[in-house]
Amino acid sequence: MTKILVTGGAGFIGANFVHYTLKNKPDYKITVLDALTYAGSKNNLKAAMDKITFIEGDITDSELVDKLISENEIVVHFAAESHNDNSLLDQWPFINTNIIGTYTILQAVRKHEKRLHHISTDEVCGDLELDDPNKFTESTPYNPSSPYSSAKASSDMLVRAWVRSFGVKATISNCSNNYGPYQHIEKMIPRQITNLLFGQKLKLYGLGENVRDWIHVDDHNSAVHTILEKGKIGETYLIGANGEKSNIEVFNLILKMMGKDNSWLDHVKDRPGHDMRYAIDSSKLQKELGWKPTFTNFEEGLANTIDWYRDNQWWWEPLKAKVEAKYKAQGQ
Repeated sequence: MTKILVTGGAGFIGANFVHYTLKNKPDYKITVLDALTYAGSKNNLKAAMDKITFIEGDITDSELVDKLISENEIVVHFAAESHNDNSLLDQWPFINTNIIGTYTILQAVRKHEKRLHHISTDEVCGDLELDDPNKFTESTPYNPSSPYSSAKASSDMLVRAWVRSFGVKATISNCSNNYGPYQHIEKMIPRQITNLLFGQKLKLYGLGENVRDWIHVDDHNSAVHTILEKGKIGETYLIGANGEKSNIEVFNLILKMMGKDNSWLDHVKDRPGHDMRYAIDSSKLQKELGWKPTFTNFEEGLANTIDWYRDNQWWWEPLKAKVEAKYKAQGQ
């Protein structure tokens, strides 16, 4: 059995990684470490709890992190504060978790000589102009624009420094926007789906011209496993599935798939520093490691996601009123 520690494994992408690993890698013994902040929930792992070891704890707890890393062979580091809007309101959780937490993990994998894969975001590169033909690559300079993306950029740099200075066996991946089951309903796609299921209108920032490069969470996690198995130590890999869509395109698709017209769409004030466009060139991952996405049709993946939220109202309904009250207080 390969023993693997998943930090942030009760969050959106981390929990899906656990489910994906249980289904596709039966030789893995999984331990999850999660602080169970608002974005992480045992409900995300409800179907897996009898198959994994779950530890409630913080990645800044050096004693706990050291113990768990000493007991496992591989660490996949998902744990992060990851919501741009929240980072504009309170920066400390992002500094503490994303920077100090990553430092704590690096010190432990260095001490025990364990394999680390660090999960990051394309937002560390800033944004692209709408008419720019280029996409982000592994050589794109970092240019973060929010406290969230700045903290993630800092964590990436720490990993690179520990690889070079101390020989830590680590890889990094920067992924485009994920969607799929178990995503917190404060995020764009699940917020709009659950709005309609709740009898509320969609809430679109500004004109909706901003472009995001969408990838289904299962494709993200299959790429992570490919990097664990075939990736070169010290290398960074960008994960994307050529899923560029403007926000207004995504909103119109949700309306269409859920049988609503444009009268169910409200425009709200844009958020400060809203990045215009993200776009990932994942050719290095595909050519060097042979990875390919499964959900190449965004509409198919979105339809599956809508069905999941419709079928799992028990999971999101207790959160809905609080999330919308917070947005309403911000005029969004």
